[in-house]
Amino acid sequence: MEIIYHGHSCVQIVTGDKSLIIDPFLRGNALAVTKPEDIKTDAVLLTHAHMDHILDAEPIAKANDVPVVATFELAAYMSWKGLRTIGMNTGGTVDLGFAKAKMIQAFHSSGIVLEDEQRIVYGGMPGGFIVTAEGITVLHAGDTALYGDMKMIGDRHSIDVAFIPMGDHYTMGPEDAVQAAEWFGAKLVVPVHYDTFPAIRQDAEAFVRSLEEKGIQGRVLKPGEQMTVKS
Repeated sequence: MEIIYHGHSCVQIVTGDKSLIIDPFLRGNALAVTKPEDIKTDAVLLTHAHMDHILDAEPIAKANDVPVVATFELAAYMSWKGLRTIGMNTGGTVDLGFAKAKMIQAFHSSGIVLEDEQRIVYGGMPGGFIVTAEGITVLHAGDTALYGDMKMIGDRHSIDVAFIPMGDHYTMGPEDAVQAAEWFGAKLVVPVHYDTFPAIRQDAEAFVRSLEEKGIQGRVLKPGEQMTVKS
């Protein structure tokens, strides 16, 4: 399995000649090195409805003629844009053929802010995903605060790689993210959702050192960087 980090919370999982991309946010991210038109994928997965997670879902899904997987409400919103969608909800699993994606809970908010209309469209409950393929389990926590059931999730799943937000302000900060990493029990933890905006500037290398002090392997990925994961 190959995993590409596109910056912010955007992660692409490649298995064989197939791939899925989670929370594509490229045009709005000054740190991103990839453009939406460069993405080739077979599914777009969305953890929640905030713009820094869904901005490029429409162009990528249309260009690749692939479905958008999201909560029932967010999937309905995307279908109104002419996209193929798979609506689901927390606790459910979608079989994409080449991978399975289970939606787990996240403690956050979820809505689409329409500035021109001064209106907010409800986006359903926020979540994260546990993706399994090739005997490998990848957890994307979505945007979330720390919550106790992370330990239950870690107890029930053998997680190879966990992508955990640690930018603070909008999600967990580094200290809580270290606790989340302990509870998830992943073999490798990669920090996400930091540095994109001034409010979430963090020292990712310091976070990894904090993980290592707890006996947890961490790795910082730069936008556009790829890593190989073996079962």
